Amino acid sequence: MATESFIDEATLVAIAGDGGNGIVAFRREKFIERGGPSGGDGGRGGNVIFIADRNLATLRDYRYRKELRAESGAKGGVSDRTGAGGDHLEVRVPMGTLLFDTAAPEDAEPLADLAKDGQRFVAALGGRGGQGNARFATSTRQAPDFATSGKPGEKLRLRLSLKLIADVGLVGLPNAGKSTLLRRLTRARPRVADYPFTTLVPNLGVVESDEVRFVVADIPGLIEGASSGAGLGDRFLRHIERTRVLVHLLDGAALLDPSRDLLSEYETIRGELSAYNASLLERSEIVLLNKTDLFSDSAELDAVEAELRKRGCSVLRISGATGDGALELVQQIALSLEELDA
Repeated sequence: MATESFIDEATLVAIAGDGGNGIVAFRREKFIERGGPSGGDGGRGGNVIFIADRNLATLRDYRYRKELRAESGAKGGVSDRTGAGGDHLEVRVPMGTLLFDTAAPEDAEPLADLAKDGQRFVAALGGRGGQGNARFATSTRQAPDFATSGKPGEKLRLRLSLKLIADVGLVGLPNAGKSTLLRRLTRARPRVADYPFTTLVPNLGVVESDEVRFVVADIPGLIEGASSGAGLGDRFLRHIERTRVLVHLLDGAALLDPSRDLLSEYETIRGELSAYNASLLERSEIVLLNKTDLFSDSAELDAVEAELRKRGCSVLRISGATGDGALELVQQIALSLEELDA
């Protein structure tokens, strides 16, 4: 996924097609005055339908497209012919897209949560076609000279919000090494550099090893106050909500800096997760002590690991730069996902 093209919010108007008008027409038959009514009904308008597509990963196509309009129905024809129905407009969006009515209260539930591939939602219904004058003929009204108009299609202003669907979410402070780890584990190629906030959007990668396959999301670095919007953290945090396992990276380099406290940094991220959605703390969690290649003596790592285990954490060590410990991590993630499935 290219970082420049990742868009996870869009607002647009969905407009269903109008129903076609019924018409007034009469057959021309010898010895029958006006020939009898034969005006047909109008066709129905097309619907606007959203479809979840696993091959899409961003709402980029709708960032600047402000209107989605389905086709209107055709007017009725002579000889009682019904007008053609308008084509439905099928709108493909990434799995994990939520649709909100912008007219609803801000805390309202979404109209739809398109979490499964192929899932469909009719956002706007096409209008019903009008009736032709043939519909109104009776024994006492044999030559009606009127028809009805088609009904307008529904019009709805929608906000599209994408929550990534991934098995595993990588979380941690900026520059903890999440993007480097994602590159090490998967075929994704996020930008990597030695400065905070290299990752400005979430990145996805797929881990495939023997019979193991799972999707990993690199969530941009969280900071204190992220749950309140600091560093765009509130936008990033929502992408964690659908993950099943959290891999919490701790920057081992902090142990070499007297001004930093690695355990406090761990609690900072946990606090932001809890402030955003307390249920996130109940997710299966693996704590990674990263950048172990910086240490010739593991005594400092041993002390931190022992303290984390006292807190009930499952702890592993890894070097995203060298790949040391990557296999053990993949195995542990696979085991955690297997336990959750069971």
